[in-house]
Amino acid sequence: MTGHRDDHHADRPADHHADRPHEVRAFFAPRAAGWDAKFPDDGPAYAAGVAELGLQEGDRVLDAGCGTGRALPALREAVGTRGTVLGADLTPEMLAEAVRAGRDRCAALLLADVTRLPLADAALDAVFAAGLVSHLPDSAGGLTELARTIRPGGRLALFHPIGRAALAARKGRPITPDDLRAEPNLRPLLAECGWELVRYEDRDARYLAVAVRRG
Repeated sequence: MTGHRDDHHADRPADHHADRPHEVRAFFAPRAAGWDAKFPDDGPAYAAGVAELGLQEGDRVLDAGCGTGRALPALREAVGTRGTVLGADLTPEMLAEAVRAGRDRCAALLLADVTRLPLADAALDAVFAAGLVSHLPDSAGGLTELARTIRPGGRLALFHPIGRAALAARKGRPITPDDLRAEPNLRPLLAECGWELVRYEDRDARYLAVAVRRG
């Protein structure tokens, strides 16, 4: 499934509506053209999130569910000209906006479902993913697929520009115990899928979970 950049905003589909690719596309396609203008202030937060991956020059990295590609410039800067940056998203209109913004100069863009990536095993050093987990119809399957594409020791960053409590408050909803992004739920889920959670941060200013691919 796709996971779009601004999952922290209230006008995203409810989680139970995000269980089919066509529903995700139907929600995001008509909103793509105004997406960056609607949410103009998150760029620095994404750059800071990318920095937490600890990328090196020459690394190979995927932005999973890249949306309009606002993390792509920071990813390119981190890996340099010798590195490889890929952006994968399920919604063609979002990728078209990434091109319109010139972010295709930072990365190769893939129209792809991140649960079925057209990549070889261990092809990547890292994955950056914002707004992804809540859009996966099969969370374990999606995280396992990401693990397949990452070399042992590679990193995954699950990111939101605001934390779970701030997100819930913005939507007028309580935090629910079954939220997969909560550490007690996320840690065993990641372990089941081949990852070890090594950092967890959930505060109003940012949500960040960093995991390492087990060898």
